[in-house]
Amino acid sequence: MSVGSNVAPVIIKRKKVVSGDAHHGGAWKVAYADFVTAMMAFFMLMWLLNATTEKQRKGIADYFSPTVPINRVSGGSDGMFGGSSIFAENTLPRVGTGATSLRPTAQRSSSGGIPHQFEDGDEDERAKQDKAFKEVEAMLLGRGGETMLDDNQLRHIVTRLTDEGLVIELFDLPERALLTVQNEPTDLLRGLAKSIATAAQIVTNNLSVESHVRSLPVVVADNTVWDEAAYRGQVMRDILEQSGIAPERFNRVTSHADREPVSANPLHVRNNRFEMIFLRRVGTSREF
Repeated sequence: MSVGSNVAPVIIKRKKVVSGDAHHGGAWKVAYADFVTAMMAFFMLMWLLNATTEKQRKGIADYFSPTVPINRVSGGSDGMFGGSSIFAENTLPRVGTGATSLRPTAQRSSSGGIPHQFEDGDEDERAKQDKAFKEVEAMLLGRGGETMLDDNQLRHIVTRLTDEGLVIELFDLPERALLTVQNEPTDLLRGLAKSIATAAQIVTNNLSVESHVRSLPVVVADNTVWDEAAYRGQVMRDILEQSGIAPERFNRVTSHADREPVSANPLHVRNNRFEMIFLRRVGTSREF
């Protein structure tokens, strides 16, 4: 071994230098911002689902709907924005003026397709009938200061004025029904019918009686909603006739069964109801 063997060896370390090690770029910031935005939108969606009603959620959905109406009348073939399309009964979006039997277009109403609609020259007659109908409402509900019904009876009756006429709706409540289990009229229903017959003397319009019932559970072997609604409608007509309404004033008795519920729960007793409609008369040739 040589004399200089105890000298520490010289070690040469070669370090590879890569430019840009200290800077990783800004791509991660974009990805993080997208993630935060998505999470914010998600939590906002969860909050909206919890804090809004079904009607409000539908309104929000309609706002973002790609179908945007140009005119409130659904477009069609007879005049710009004024016709009735072949999909008139199911037009989208439903903006309140679709061409249905309850909401006809101007053309259908003037052509006589809807018998209770008025032409332009009959507006005076319509106003005259509206005034008389409001007198009937005032007598029943006491809007003029005094009513024929007590508080218990008033809880079972609502009225509304429509294109078809004055609708007087009588309905069941959970604690008290208008008919017994055997579909016999109660004293409550007889009292309501007597009051309606008295108020009916104000006008001479014909009447329509419509009967609705609640749905039956799906487990029943024999679904009798149609028979029950038809029978209840005849019972209501008989009671009104016995209360003093002339038989010739009844225009029709209609059974709707459980097809038009007013409650979100089809089994709810609120769906058991009668609708007496004082039908409008079109034209000015007859005295009101």
